[in-house]
Amino acid sequence: MKSIDSRRPLPATRLAILAASSALLTLGACKRATSEADAASAKTAVMTIGTENIAIVTAGEVMSGPMLSGALMPEREATVRAQVGGSVLQTHADQGQRVRAGQLLAQIDASGLQDAFLSARAAVTSARSSADIAARELARGEKLLAAGAIAERDIEQSRRASIAANAALADARARLANAQKQLGNTRIIAPISGVVSERAVSAGDVVQPGTALFTVVDPSSMRLEASIPAEQLAQVRIGVPVSFTVNGYPGRTLIGRVTRINPIADPATRQVRIIASIPNTTDTLVGGLFATGRLASESKSGLIAPVAAIDQRSSVPAVMRIRQGKVERVPVQLGLRDEGAERIQITAGGQAGDTLLLGAAQGISSGTVIKVSAPSDKAPESRS
Repeated sequence: MKSIDSRRPLPATRLAILAASSALLTLGACKRATSEADAASAKTAVMTIGTENIAIVTAGEVMSGPMLSGALMPEREATVRAQVGGSVLQTHADQGQRVRAGQLLAQIDASGLQDAFLSARAAVTSARSSADIAARELARGEKLLAAGAIAERDIEQSRRASIAANAALADARARLANAQKQLGNTRIIAPISGVVSERAVSAGDVVQPGTALFTVVDPSSMRLEASIPAEQLAQVRIGVPVSFTVNGYPGRTLIGRVTRINPIADPATRQVRIIASIPNTTDTLVGGLFATGRLASESKSGLIAPVAAIDQRSSVPAVMRIRQGKVERVPVQLGLRDEGAERIQITAGGQAGDTLLLGAAQGISSGTVIKVSAPSDKAPESRS
């Protein structure tokens, strides 16, 4: 029997087979390592979103009530009209000027009325003299009657003369008072303290009684004249808060209270007009601007979130919340909803400061590691 020499070289065929087997083993190990690395990378992948895709749960107040629209007007407004006709000699106030109650605004020519006043005053003096003479004659006659020097019938004429003189004096005094009033009406006086919003005349204009001369408004208090649908009238009552915005003050919410409700609905629109009083102590509001808002017929305090952050497609509403850098789906309970501000109350399932996903970011799967990128304030630099 022949022995095999272990030092004898292997045939070329066996060497090729061994080399191919080794290569296959090496390739399989590489593939397993690559797949394990890909899986680990997928687990640790970080998704980045912008600040426009998140919202923060805050503690605040949410209101609900009918929507309204209207105009902002001064609470107190006075139109000063001419009481007498004549030529305007001078104006003492202009648009935008602040005036006090009783301040002179304009002067109308008083020359004709001045003559009438002087004539009436002279008539009073004459009538008073005649009344004094008649009174003395009557007193003298009464003494003679008491002494029996004259008969009763002889004093009747003195009595009639005294009555007529006193009547003439009263008439003269009335004419003087009227002339004095007409003379005073040539001075155009501010009826209230406020700001001149309109001046309709200038020096040299000829005005007639009833002509509008000035409009004075008190800007310290404004009113909102708005309308609501008649079917929502049950939610309106005196004292209900009104929150609204004005087109001249973007981003600023104003608060007032209902002070009056019109008892008759507009037959054309079936809407009811309401009046809300608005404090304006800083005189920053301007009348005549268009306003939109709502009546706060119901309000509650609690956790507030945007309506867009709530997923209500299932029977149980939920939010996608970022907690410890990962996305999680959390069921929540909802309360009062503010349709105008698009906010809603979260009564359970949330905390103040929670970060919620909005928009397309709500489609991110639970467990995904996420990062919120800060907005870039600087534009990218151009390279030459």
